[in-house]
Amino acid sequence: MRVCSVQEMRAMDRYAIENLAIPEEVLMENAGLASAAVLNREIGIPGKRFVVFCGGGNNGGDGFVVARKILSDGGSVKVFLLSDPGKFQGAARTNLEIMKRLSVPLVRVDSPEQIHQDISHCQGIVDAIFGTGLDRPVGGLFKEVIERINASGKKVLSLDIPSGINGDTGEVLGIAVQADYTVTFGLPKIGNLLYPGFARGGKLSVCHISFPPDLQEGPSLKICLNSPPPAPPRDPDAHKGSMGETLFIAGAANYFGAPCFAALSFLKAGGGYSRLAAPASMIPSIAQKGGEIVFVPQRETAAGSLSGDNYETLLSLSAKMDMVVLGPGLSLEEETQALVRTLVQEIPCPLLIDGDGLTAVASRLDLIRERKAPTILTPHLGEMARISGKSVPEIRRNRIGLLQETAADLQAVIVLKGAHSLIGLPDGRVYVNLSGNAGMATAGSGDVLTGTIAAMYGQGLPVEEAVCKGVFLHGLSGDLAAEVRGEDGMTASDILDFLPEARKADRAGLPEHLRRRYAGAEVL
Repeated sequence: MRVCSVQEMRAMDRYAIENLAIPEEVLMENAGLASAAVLNREIGIPGKRFVVFCGGGNNGGDGFVVARKILSDGGSVKVFLLSDPGKFQGAARTNLEIMKRLSVPLVRVDSPEQIHQDISHCQGIVDAIFGTGLDRPVGGLFKEVIERINASGKKVLSLDIPSGINGDTGEVLGIAVQADYTVTFGLPKIGNLLYPGFARGGKLSVCHISFPPDLQEGPSLKICLNSPPPAPPRDPDAHKGSMGETLFIAGAANYFGAPCFAALSFLKAGGGYSRLAAPASMIPSIAQKGGEIVFVPQRETAAGSLSGDNYETLLSLSAKMDMVVLGPGLSLEEETQALVRTLVQEIPCPLLIDGDGLTAVASRLDLIRERKAPTILTPHLGEMARISGKSVPEIRRNRIGLLQETAADLQAVIVLKGAHSLIGLPDGRVYVNLSGNAGMATAGSGDVLTGTIAAMYGQGLPVEEAVCKGVFLHGLSGDLAAEVRGEDGMTASDILDFLPEARKADRAGLPEHLRRRYAGAEVL
């Protein structure tokens, strides 16, 4: 499913109205009827009492249609206006005039005390205050009304997006409605799917409001949900070499977990031959956990990190690999960081850079730009800040835009890790990943991700598809682990242990509740 920005949705609305001759009133009617259908399904309309809060734009107009439908379906409804009725235009104005002719109380709100009694005695609230166009903090009367809605304890349906959420970033603009259900129109907006907006929306549905398929799937729409293709079937005549060979250049004193998780996750995700180049003194300890790994002991610095003297050996071995993973737990020792920068220039196969490897190249991005073979970067927000030169708050405010710019500049595939990780491709496409949970915010989780991506490439998927598949399976493994062990206290070992279960579930068919969740939005 495609995902759009607020501006893209406005352009689609204009195209539908001006080029397809679909009247604005029809689009608004479809939006309102779909929303009322969700209200009836989730709460029930006949005999129930509802309160609808309408702002001054088209979102308010959608609210008028919902109120009219509640009335026609046997419910009781009261509409509160939070803006000057004289400011409504177009289809919203048309629906306001219809409301004035119906037996529906239509009240202009001047103080939050006016709404207290009606909120207390209703069975459901419809939020049609702002929609996706909000771009400034919520204050004044709007803030007080939203506070009352959130404190009511009543079921809330938001139209298009919970009021107070930025439609392009998912940010809470001061305060936002906490909805139980959201019906978004045309396509899901970025803010519907990125945190914290996603958490405010409750159960998400989408109504295409008469947009034809070619408009919903237009090539200019670069953002999609991450729904990677099936992994290739496992050849019954396969051997370890045919299932991928990856070299992990990782580890330093005090960082035993990162190299182990990275190299083992490759095998747990179905990879064939996992080689780990780590400081020689570490290998006996790691071998106790990962006896299936093939170890390549390396010379080390006095601080216990990889020595620059390993350059020729590592480069020669890299030339024989399907992929190289560079960075997990390497340390910030300058000699090791210099080794990383030299290797990035010369490694001839696809290269995944993570952790301390990202720190090494952040000040020398030209090394990535000049690479001939594909490059994959897997930064968290802090690492993305170092790569992009932007602050973490700046990135949060424009995650997708900055990801697109950076991936295009570096000609690299970038996984911006976090809740609903984002996968950016050099051509501007971005995939929003919905698998995973908060329990995966734990040390070593990213190292498991690197090995999972490498395993997908080793089994025959092209680089971009391998990244998408690896990110999805990593999250699925975390979700399966959480169902058995809970999110609290989950460790990277749990994610690692459930990778075979994730592969099995992905091949056999996902459990229904996960399939629905990963779909992002129910299509009405």
